[in-house]
Amino acid sequence: MALSVGFVGVGIMGKGMIRNLATKLDNPLVIWNRSTGPAEELLAAFPNKISIASSAAEVINKCDITFTMLSNLEASVSVFDDETNGIIAGVKSGKLIIDCATLSPERMRDEEKRVINKGGIFLEAPVSGSKVPAETGQLIFLCGGSKELFDNQIVQDGFKAMGKAHYYFGEVGQGSKVKLVVNMILGTMMSSFAEGLTLSESLGLPTETLLQVIDQSALACPMYKAKGPNIVKREFPPHFPLKHAQKDLRLALELADDLNLSLPTTKAANEQFIKVLDSHGDEDLSAVFNAYQK
Repeated sequence: MALSVGFVGVGIMGKGMIRNLATKLDNPLVIWNRSTGPAEELLAAFPNKISIASSAAEVINKCDITFTMLSNLEASVSVFDDETNGIIAGVKSGKLIIDCATLSPERMRDEEKRVINKGGIFLEAPVSGSKVPAETGQLIFLCGGSKELFDNQIVQDGFKAMGKAHYYFGEVGQGSKVKLVVNMILGTMMSSFAEGLTLSESLGLPTETLLQVIDQSALACPMYKAKGPNIVKREFPPHFPLKHAQKDLRLALELADDLNLSLPTTKAANEQFIKVLDSHGDEDLSAVFNAYQK
């Protein structure tokens, strides 16, 4: 019988990732989430492939390999650090942990140290991609840590089931740094796009036609193509929540501060995200458009 694979975190990203694992891997899956609804939905969809654990610790106990996808530092601290029912509580010799969240390099290194101290092996694997790539198996994994774990056949099969590419950057922290650079660029592009559409509308230009021009020009990119119509409709269903995008801009700026490096464009974009963090934080990052409205 194939070894069970664990997955902790059934949110916007985790739900799609688990569906791809359940569809494409032979391995049975053991999953857990802080709120039970999303996990129960997956159990109903894959009753012969998925089982739900009573805690994150039970997932680790039942599985040699576990992927985790927790939304932010608060979720990571709550679920990973719990010495009774959390991820670290289940780690012992031979347990393999792959963290797919976007966290600071320091946090990832702390997780690695704690896993190693209990005899486990750790790999960071933050992903580039949001809700739709997670659902369609088009994520990009940006990895750091144990090369042995990165090369593990089940882990490789998991990456291939959930994504279109996976890269190894060396020690833990390096993958997170790459992810923060990617999301820094993403956030500044989104802020600039929102600013441009604001000027266009203020000038009385036809926004839909402008979006066609952009899509046929050197500026064309999947993000603008996807987010533009939402801005026109003033609808911002969360594929990558604005609050998480702002968190990544903040972490990128902190990395730059450590290097005494100035990032004025990123700083300006971050300020725009902060303006609407309380009012639009749970909506898609394209809701930063609202920061430019009078």
